[in-house]
Amino acid sequence: MLRHVLLAKDSCKLSTRRCHYCPQSLNLDTLKSAEIHILREVQRSEFSEEVECLIKEKPIPKGSSIISLAPFLDSNGLLRVGGRISALQKLVDLDVYPIIIPKKSHIATLLTRYFHEKVSHQGRKMTEGKIRSSGFWIIGVKRLIASEIHHCVTCRKLRGAFCGQKKANLPKDRLTPRPPFTFVGLNTFGPWDVTARRTRGGLATSKRWAIMFTCLISRGIHIELVEELSTSSFINALRRFLSIRGPVRQFRSDRGTKFIGAVKELQMVHQFVEKPMVQRFLQDNECSWIFNPPHASHFGGAWERMIGVTRRILDGMLLRNGMKGLTHDTLSTFLAEVCAIVNSLPLTTITEDASDPSFLTPAMILTQKIGHLPESLPDIDPKELYKYPSFLTPAMILTQKIGHLPESLPDIDPKELYKSQRHYVQTLAAEFWRKWECEYLSALQTRRKRTLEEPSLKEGDVVMLEESESPRNQWSVARVNRIFPSTDGHVREVEVRVVRGGHCISLC
Repeated sequence: MLRHVLLAKDSCKLSTRRCHYCPQSLNLDTLKSAEIHILREVQRSEFSEEVECLIKEKPIPKGSSIISLAPFLDSNGLLRVGGRISALQKLVDLDVYPIIIPKKSHIATLLTRYFHEKVSHQGRKMTEGKIRSSGFWIIGVKRLIASEIHHCVTCRKLRGAFCGQKKANLPKDRLTPRPPFTFVGLNTFGPWDVTARRTRGGLATSKRWAIMFTCLISRGIHIELVEELSTSSFINALRRFLSIRGPVRQFRSDRGTKFIGAVKELQMVHQFVEKPMVQRFLQDNECSWIFNPPHASHFGGAWERMIGVTRRILDGMLLRNGMKGLTHDTLSTFLAEVCAIVNSLPLTTITEDASDPSFLTPAMILTQKIGHLPESLPDIDPKELYKYPSFLTPAMILTQKIGHLPESLPDIDPKELYKSQRHYVQTLAAEFWRKWECEYLSALQTRRKRTLEEPSLKEGDVVMLEESESPRNQWSVARVNRIFPSTDGHVREVEVRVVRGGHCISLC
């Protein structure tokens, strides 16, 4: 505090130009004298009129900012707070006449900063209590403490809010009507221990993982079970998916630790796609791959949410059937049933309107069924099945695709379909797209959280990196090296430089 850093006027030689260090040893009386002198000069500079009135024993002007404190001068000439609780001095060891400190002085800032550090960077009430119990009455102390806490680097490290930004607009691949699984979000989760074979010592187990493909348009899912997280297993799962669901125009996936869950190989897709074998496979199938930034799982919330739903359903199945003797076939069956359950979940709010009993689900467009099958199907005219030229194949109705992906879906009128005796499933598909456009898209319009614009990060800003495996006071400090503004001008992705292991590295 002041008594530890300032010298008394009588204990050092003051030059007309500057102060210099005095080698004279200081005692308690000298430090106390220095403190009284500084506080008295600060009060004289701010409350000179009040001090003059008190010296001349005149009433303080009514417009004074401290008239409500009933100030008086003590034996050292310091302004102190008067009041009605002077008898309390005899009961408790408490200074009931604290020294008045003007809020605009630098001394008030130093005192606030000092006592804030004394209470180990706690909140406003504890800091204010420490100031008051130490015998100081700072005018406007609440705002001064709040300002000090706001600018305190240590407090920001301990309790600062995370950087946020207004939710971005949805990408085009979630808003454009396309056949199912045209735009796909990909994620991996697991593993599970399954029984591989019986041995003399018991059961030999191995691990299984699952790769989930989520349709970004219909929110339907497709799960493929894999035996290992290797390049060949991933490509085989991708080939099985494309053989069943048809060609894909674009894949999206995470790039960081959330991508493969609890396994040790934390950058599976990052490694896979950069290998020539996978790049050649994607080029041959005419599809692209978009990566989300690392450590930003919320960029893939559309399919990350499906992982959580799938896990809860699968946990209920495994608990009901028991975990002992789980085989590859059993796990594969469970995952297929999980897909059916997730794909039957409603996408929109279920209404109580009796005239519209059906509700929108991914299964309506994926299976062309709504829980029951009609007794008979109308006659089919192959020439009028589609408005664009193609030849009739089973894949046309199974995948909703015809080898290539059309730029837009044809407009379908359900009444005209029945009049021309088109297929029942096309009517169901038309009903799906009608509800999808009228009910589902409108539900995506509003932002349920992060609705306000926040200041964007700039190059050169100093930030802390959240590390879940270590306490907050051990998080690394980094500097923003590059920013990547979105189409709306807000920054949601940055590249930072941080020191790790004695080396400065860049992270995105």
